[in-house]
Amino acid sequence: MGTITLKISENTKKEMEEFFTDFKREKTPPYAVFQADDADCVVTVYESGKAVFQGMNADLSAQLWIERERHLNPHKLVDVKNSDDKKKEKNKKEFIDSKIYHANAIGSDEVGTGDYFGPIVVTSAYVAKENISWLEELGVKDSKKMNDEKILQIVPQIIKKIPYKSVILSNKEYNDRYSDDNNMNKLKAILHNKVLIQLTNEIYDWEYVIVDQFAQPFVYFNYLKNSKAIFKNITFLTKGEDKSLAVACASLISRLIFLKEFNKISESLNIFLPKGASDKVDEIGVKIVQKYGFDILKDIAKLNFKNTEKIQEKLL
Repeated sequence: MGTITLKISENTKKEMEEFFTDFKREKTPPYAVFQADDADCVVTVYESGKAVFQGMNADLSAQLWIERERHLNPHKLVDVKNSDDKKKEKNKKEFIDSKIYHANAIGSDEVGTGDYFGPIVVTSAYVAKENISWLEELGVKDSKKMNDEKILQIVPQIIKKIPYKSVILSNKEYNDRYSDDNNMNKLKAILHNKVLIQLTNEIYDWEYVIVDQFAQPFVYFNYLKNSKAIFKNITFLTKGEDKSLAVACASLISRLIFLKEFNKISESLNIFLPKGASDKVDEIGVKIVQKYGFDILKDIAKLNFKNTEKIQEKLL
């Protein structure tokens, strides 16, 4: 019996709710919009935007909605996970191209896109071959295992040795610029392009420029069609942090900058801010609005997140 999890957009979620109207179960799990029976499969759609298909026919049921998600949102990567695939991959190591890993490389990555509070930070970083061993000894190879305390400890050492360029998109700037035409991925593409142009104007002996892939390459470049200058010689890699120390460094530097900016916001409000976009975030959001008024969110939060709507509902 397999389990398939599909990240769905709002338009797909609405179609699913209509489609399963007559097949919904009376009781639903916590945080679920609905749960329904689909032949030998149980379909659960969560508030977070995840659709979970469980049962003998999970693959067949899921495939329909994978195709609908792809059709309704052609510019987005379809995010789908299969529990059977996970089992297979437990014994299968992620392929790392030695040519890329051991090259002089510029990597680019972002932080803050999943956090309701705090800015978006995008960094490009240059790692020369001779610094690879030093970075591995610091633990950069396993950057995903680093907690915030470890990042605050080792990243100041990295930025003394590794050339980089960073850009911070404040919450106010994000809210001013965000629209249907300027979605999150488009804003990310613009910021990546900006730091890559800045760094490649200073560093010339790179062999690869790597971006941790968040959109198909043709979509990424389509986002930049109105930009005055576009850096095009890019290698896009999924899970780029694992395959390039330059991407891992970019991620860590972005994280350090994000943490400092995040802490400034927290200190200015005199309230501990949780990261992410969980229910805890909603609770703190309510306290902030009660103390400072709703307009404060324009300066400290990403208003298009569902948390804003939930905060408003809790205040009624």
